[in-house]
Amino acid sequence: MCFLVLVVGIVQACTFLLLPTTQALDQLEASQLAMPGCKSRCGSVNIPYPFGMDSPRCYLNENFIINCTNNSSPFLWNSNIPVTNITTYGQLNVHTYHAAECFNSSGRIEELYKWPHLQLSKFKISKTNKFTVIGCDSYGYLRGTRGDKNYSSGCITTCYNSSFIDTSSCSGSGCCQMEIPDGLQNVNIQSYSFFNHNKTLDFNPCTYAFIVDDTFKFSTRSDLLKTIIPTSEKFPVALNWAIDDDNSSSSLCKDNSFRESAPDNMQGYICRCNPGYQGNPYLPQGCQDINECKKPENDCIDQYHCHNTPGSYTCFCPKGYHGDGKKQGQGCTANEPKWRMAVVGVSVAISALLMVCSFFYCGIQKRNINKRKEKFFIENGGLVLKQLLSNIEGSMQRAKIFTEDELKKATNNFDKNEIIGQGGFGTVYKGTLDQTIIAIKMSKVIDPAQIDQFINEMIVLSQIHHPNVVRLIGCCLETPVPLLVYEFIRNKDLNYHLHDDGLATRLSWKIRLRIAVETAGALAHMHSDAPIHIIHRDVKSSNILLDDNFTAKVSDFGISRLVPLDQTQLSTVVQGTWGYMDPEYFQSGLLNDKSDVYSFGVILVELLTGEKAVSTTRPANDKSLATFFTSALKDDRLFRIIDQRVKKDGDLEQIKSVAELAQRCLRYRGEKRPSMKQVTRELQEMITVNKGKHIELVIDSYDATHPLLPPPTDFLGTTLSIGPRSMRSQEMKQLVNGR
Repeated sequence: MCFLVLVVGIVQACTFLLLPTTQALDQLEASQLAMPGCKSRCGSVNIPYPFGMDSPRCYLNENFIINCTNNSSPFLWNSNIPVTNITTYGQLNVHTYHAAECFNSSGRIEELYKWPHLQLSKFKISKTNKFTVIGCDSYGYLRGTRGDKNYSSGCITTCYNSSFIDTSSCSGSGCCQMEIPDGLQNVNIQSYSFFNHNKTLDFNPCTYAFIVDDTFKFSTRSDLLKTIIPTSEKFPVALNWAIDDDNSSSSLCKDNSFRESAPDNMQGYICRCNPGYQGNPYLPQGCQDINECKKPENDCIDQYHCHNTPGSYTCFCPKGYHGDGKKQGQGCTANEPKWRMAVVGVSVAISALLMVCSFFYCGIQKRNINKRKEKFFIENGGLVLKQLLSNIEGSMQRAKIFTEDELKKATNNFDKNEIIGQGGFGTVYKGTLDQTIIAIKMSKVIDPAQIDQFINEMIVLSQIHHPNVVRLIGCCLETPVPLLVYEFIRNKDLNYHLHDDGLATRLSWKIRLRIAVETAGALAHMHSDAPIHIIHRDVKSSNILLDDNFTAKVSDFGISRLVPLDQTQLSTVVQGTWGYMDPEYFQSGLLNDKSDVYSFGVILVELLTGEKAVSTTRPANDKSLATFFTSALKDDRLFRIIDQRVKKDGDLEQIKSVAELAQRCLRYRGEKRPSMKQVTRELQEMITVNKGKHIELVIDSYDATHPLLPPPTDFLGTTLSIGPRSMRSQEMKQLVNGR
């Protein structure tokens, strides 16, 4: 009985799914389905044209004849196939027989309807159907024709007991299914058992095979009991139909409809009503417009604010409201009072005016900023600098003029946290430009002398190309104070490494001697080998930067001077740093390259002793390192003042040689000092030739009796600038990082 319930349930489910289409046709009047004067129903089934009954004018041709006996149930013409539904778009639903084979305990066939046929001349079996076999010892065949070819296929289903039945799908355990190919017709169905069900007789005595619409779901655990389904039981099947295409220009599709190809690759075509229309597209009157406004499913807020149009509809809002009038759209919103609209209009006008004013204001501000930048460019010596750089071969390729915006971005708008050092004539910022770390020097104050120093440093550096001189990258002239952009040297300066507590011991004698050679070589290049001779004028340990390998880089050319090739000295304003300044230059105001030699001599003494150039912790007469060193030599106390690290790993004869060279560099008379080229050569020889060679330290009697420049207490650790009109001193802060 349960097995019967299963199959009957399938039939009911399939029939139920066909109801919406039937109900849709029921809503149309009979005149909209059949030809005028022809019957439009048989029993409960609507019969739309091109199908029809009775008179030949009621149907298209004999393929579309419907037999309606006693007005009860419609059948396809000249067949016993009952029709359950007909659509105007190419689908026909019928009921067909199933194949069955059942056995009893003696192995005898109880009841058999083994090979049902479905003979169709013009109709095809729809692809929406499936060939289905039910049973646990079962297989079935489906045979038919596709065009002029024969077709045959089948499927197998087995299960050992009722627990093996898969109720969630039709996949071979109690049920199997296969797809129906398109164009199949004239089918024959056959059902068989492998072992006459003798192993499954107690829960499944039968095999059933049938074609059924794809609404079939094997979803009820029936346990396939012994109930035998009557042979009269039928299953719903979907067929396809189409209008023959005779290649003529005429078409059965009437007004407000369109033609489309028949489904499942059938020959011919079908007709459909245009969107927004309904009816039978094959009738002379064609399809009629649907009044969507009367349908509750339309999107308008209500039927009173809906306007029907041919094939569609529009929504609108009542008077005093605005919007699109749609439920799923803007809906309808009450209009604002007129005074409020006026306020809004005025507000919009004012806003527009403000925007225009802002636009003009921004334009004026931008123009003023550009003018101010041009003014700064001229005031910062931009025109002079351009002229000077143009006269120096290769400088324009090496030095770039940056915009203010580029350097602001590089330094986070010149953030104080980016300051890495301050000198007597400027502040140094760290920045990042094109993924390269740079140092930017900004002059402290605005006065013509500062501008001259800036231009001077730019010109000097543009002509120096030496591995031991800080490389100039470019400059910026658009700011109130001029800016120079250098390569960034990250390991701070020599002054920091010599005099910071705990760091001096890191500088071995070998490194100190190399720093001396590299610094001397850079100064010698400036004095002799550069395109024009350059006097640094502020050589000191804080202006010798060190990279990660302790390679020396001479920096800070703000007060350097260019010396024409036909001159040996210049008369200048006295500038420099106490403790390093040449005493002869200080007293005479005459600058020559031997002034840098004196300053370098002080650096040699710093490297030897680790002492500062000027110190208040030494006796009053020895505050100057040059005086302190000379006195120690005179009293034969050299090795009492030598730095402990130098004593530990330095070569004794090298130390004596460097001390003797430093003494000669510190002579009062510049003409008695060696040149920087001589100094460089001697230092190099100390490294390569004179190591271990006995050196007799000779005390210079001339300078031992001549007073050196004593630094006044008020000027200890200051940078000095003395001229005919003024004496300026600016506090000198040691650089705490590279530039």
